[in-house]
Amino acid sequence: MTALTPTAKQSQPFYPSADGEPVAETYTHLYALLTTLEVLRQYLKGRQATVLGNQFLYYAQGFPKLRVAPDVMVIFDVEPGGRDNYKIWEEGQVPVVIFEMTSGGTQAQDTGFKKTLYEQLEVQEYWLFDPKGEWIEERLQGYRLRGESYELITDSRSEPLQLRLAVEGELIGFYREDTGEKLLIPDELVEALQAEVKARQQAEERAEQAEAMLARYRERFGELPE
Repeated sequence: MTALTPTAKQSQPFYPSADGEPVAETYTHLYALLTTLEVLRQYLKGRQATVLGNQFLYYAQGFPKLRVAPDVMVIFDVEPGGRDNYKIWEEGQVPVVIFEMTSGGTQAQDTGFKKTLYEQLEVQEYWLFDPKGEWIEERLQGYRLRGESYELITDSRSEPLQLRLAVEGELIGFYREDTGEKLLIPDELVEALQAEVKARQQAEERAEQAEAMLARYRERFGELPE
């Protein structure tokens, strides 16, 4: 009789979080990526959503080589906060919007493999931003899922994000649809905060000057009449 030996437990696949490749092709692309990431992260703060930048998206359990690294991806109905990577089968949600900072060198992949993959994964919107205008004349081009296929977006609106998008130099500008308010990029936010602080300081100085004038009046003429 042959003795039965226990089968060795199959090792779990390893899902890397980095591959040593640069985050972006140029500084311009990197700045557009980081700005978009931070603006959307601030916009969705407090909601059950996360915004990830240049992190591996794994879409097939058990196959670590089947992955892609979107420049910016927005996922709804998940725990807020960062991840080392994103596994669809663990989180239970597919990204709803993906942004790629495209160039002449990545055009083929962005409009070929990635566009087809995101379409198959049912990513609701796919935006291509060409900050240097290398192949997209208007610099910004979006696709929206209709049924099983992508259709070109013609109104510069993101339906899932409820934002209007605009090209502003080498960055994407984001505007709320409900109020028309612009979502400030980090530099603009700093400027706005500095302006607010300055305005408050000026208001305090004016109040102090008025109080000093009132004190001098009281010294000379007494209390103001009722």
